[in-house]
Amino acid sequence: MTTPAAAGDFMSLRIDRKTELAEDIYLFELTRPDNAPLPSFEAGAHVTVITPCGARRNYSLCNDPTDDSRYQLGIKAERGGRGASVSMVEQAAEGDVLPVANPENTFSLVDADEYIFIAGGIGITPIICMVRTLLARGMGNFHLYYLTRGPELTAFREELSSADLAGRVTVHHDGGDPDNMYDFWPLFEKPGKAHVYCCGPRPLMEEIRGVSGHWSQDRIHFEDFASDVMALREDDRAFVVRHADTGETVEVPADATILETLRRAGHELPSSCESGTCGTCRTELVSGEADHRDMVLEAHQRESHIMICVSRARGDELVLRW
Repeated sequence: MTTPAAAGDFMSLRIDRKTELAEDIYLFELTRPDNAPLPSFEAGAHVTVITPCGARRNYSLCNDPTDDSRYQLGIKAERGGRGASVSMVEQAAEGDVLPVANPENTFSLVDADEYIFIAGGIGITPIICMVRTLLARGMGNFHLYYLTRGPELTAFREELSSADLAGRVTVHHDGGDPDNMYDFWPLFEKPGKAHVYCCGPRPLMEEIRGVSGHWSQDRIHFEDFASDVMALREDDRAFVVRHADTGETVEVPADATILETLRRAGHELPSSCESGTCGTCRTELVSGEADHRDMVLEAHQRESHIMICVSRARGDELVLRW
């Protein structure tokens, strides 16, 4: 299978290896079909992948950044999501070719004397790359806290229990019980000098934001691709978007987003996270009442803009300028 390429700077990369890391979590190893070197990246970087279902998703790179022969992605099938990760896990196979954008980094590992890494679930992927990078540099002043529901859902288990990481990793299983969540307050009670990197489900990141509020905020870093935003809901209905200048109208069905629908209509529109968290698809809202579902726009911005990857219309029509 070859996923159709999209406009823009996308490479065609082959899935050379697909390996199960944990329950519903797979490691994908991507290379160029001609085995040419790949664009370089640093720890914390991600790539945008056009998945087999046609959706674009960001996935963190987790392999050694000094290896330019491959990209490794850890992907969890989010069964309650919009289908992109499930299509990767269930449809993408070794030998398939996928469109992949050049790496970007919004979660860079800064130079520091001490680090605290906090990962929840599949949020381990950028963190494991950072850990590997520090070990390669001979820097050992860090500690990783990795939270999962149970051992069967814990990726990179063997590596995290290796001798190289002895005393540097705390793995906590909560069994899915919120009352059994790891208590981070003792770690953050007194402001420290460490740089903190956190990636995982929104409740975990909100917890870290709360307990670290009295720390210097330039030391607290978050990465969020898997937003809890519900772009599509069971009670959604169809509506129309109209271009403010050209008058073009496009009907958005109940089971698709504005962004997806406009792309199917032939429009090439920018996007990145497609989960309402990055702001890339921000579009001018000229008229109509929007059902804002993003995590980016402030209240005063919602009068004139909309994130078309997740938000919809409350009425029958939105007038936009895309």
